Amino acid sequence: MVVDERSRHELYRRLEEVLGSEAATTLIEHLPPVGWADVATKHDLAGLEERLDLRFDRIDDRFARVDDRFARVDDRFARIDDRFTALDERFDRIDDRFTALDERFDRIDDRFTALDERIARVDDRFTALDERLDDRFGALEDRFSAAISDLRATFEREMRLQTITFGQEVRSQTNTTVFALVGVVLTMAVLAFALVRFA
Repeated sequence: MVVDERSRHELYRRLEEVLGSEAATTLIEHLPPVGWADVATKHDLAGLEERLDLRFDRIDDRFARVDDRFARVDDRFARIDDRFTALDERFDRIDDRFTALDERFDRIDDRFTALDERIARVDDRFTALDERLDDRFGALEDRFSAAISDLRATFEREMRLQTITFGQEVRSQTNTTVFALVGVVLTMAVLAFALVRFA
């Protein structure tokens, strides 16, 4: 039979008639608010305590495993920190090497600047030398032109004299010889001019 509030109230009224109001109230207050099947016994509480202990043991085991995992994670982070420290040291060494390279490049730049200045001075000297050579070659060309003109005039006079004294046959041989001599003279003039220019 299920006990509800109505039946509890009827029991209270009956007890009040038989025992009186105060005794009925005391007795009803000692009854559980629900049925006796819902009231926990010491045995039930011991079982509950045992189950709770098992659960807490499993929770403690899980926390121990979590603590172990955190310890491994901490170890990994410590190793990672060590690696980062080693990387920082390597980067510092690399920075030092780059600084040394920058200094070497600065010195090389200074050397190239000095070399550029020396090359500019050499270029100036070559320009002056070219101007002097141009002047000298101009004078030599004038002298060669005058010498060739004199030589040509001399050859022409010689040719006329030989042409008059010798006959038709000799004239053709003489022309060949003169042209050969003129060629030789021109060749010698060009070789002399080249020798002076490139010496």
